Amino acid sequence: MKPLLKVPPTKSALLSLKTRVAFLERGYDLLERKRELLTRLVSERLSRYRTLRSEIRSALAQAYRWLAVTQMRMSSPMLRQAALGLKPALRVHILPRSSLGVEYPAVTAEPLPLQPVGLMWTDPSFDETRTHLAQAAVLLARLGEAETALWRLLEAQRKTQKRVNALKYNVIPRYRETLRYIESVLEEEERNTLFQIKRLSEKTAGAPGEDASTVLSPGKV
Repeated sequence: MKPLLKVPPTKSALLSLKTRVAFLERGYDLLERKRELLTRLVSERLSRYRTLRSEIRSALAQAYRWLAVTQMRMSSPMLRQAALGLKPALRVHILPRSSLGVEYPAVTAEPLPLQPVGLMWTDPSFDETRTHLAQAAVLLARLGEAETALWRLLEAQRKTQKRVNALKYNVIPRYRETLRYIESVLEEEERNTLFQIKRLSEKTAGAPGEDASTVLSPGKV
């Protein structure tokens, strides 16, 4: 049995508790819908996250293969020298987004045209390496968005689940138990009142010359 709320067993308290219970039940329904929607979003994001991870593994493997070829043909010192002064190979835009009150960054990344480099001491594989690394970086940016959104949606889902459980198993049952207690107390008081009225009527009927005030006087009780 849940502990009762500390409220007086009166009709006004009963009406107030009924209003609160109706409000809590509406809130529970809304939170339950939000939890279901968050669960659906988490499932969709998780599927997308797994797909991106698979694509990134393949893209990184190919990019590092080309990097190994370039390093072998140009040597590490010449590769570092050729990379000096190169501008960023990506254009990235980050904007805030929100789903069901959960905010996360929306990342848009696109590769830029390759910047020309000197022909001396360079190899055609250098351009292939830059191209594949830029494509891998685009996928990594999308993965960062998907992972951030997924973790924030999971956190919101956990919090919503805790609130749903608190309302379902703690708050609403306490209010209902208190309502039943107050109703039982008021019913008992009503039965006592009816019993007293019945006794009063019987005494009044047994003494025709006496009215109700005489029956209730201290000398007659």
